[in-house]
Amino acid sequence: MKFTIVVNEGPYQHQSADSAINFTRAVLEKGHEIFRVFFYHDGVNNGTRLAVPPADDRQLQKEWSELAKEHGLDLVICIAAAQRRGIMDENEAKRQGLDADNMIEGFRISGLGQLIEGSIESDRTIVFGD
Repeated sequence: MKFTIVVNEGPYQHQSADSAINFTRAVLEKGHEIFRVFFYHDGVNNGTRLAVPPADDRQLQKEWSELAKEHGLDLVICIAAAQRRGIMDENEAKRQGLDADNMIEGFRISGLGQLIEGSIESDRTIVFGD
């Protein structure tokens, strides 16, 4: 079965981001396919490399990045939600005239079309968060 995962909550506000990454791992362990993970609304905060949680806390941004690298996941951050929250890749930072970017490795910025495509191409679209 092929899944698209939508993450609508940030990494430290609700259980949703934890549930999303745990679900994604479980799907992969069972031999299913993740077509795309789309981060929307506050979920885009899962893609920042500048968060520094306490050492004994979970490191969700790093965990997503490592999971993407290990399994070749397509982690897409909604551009409009990212801009509102100050999440930028190198290209978007330059386009906006900013002197720095803050997106962690493994994520990319794109539009809502990527979410629609994921829903069309997948057997199931699972949403985590409001």
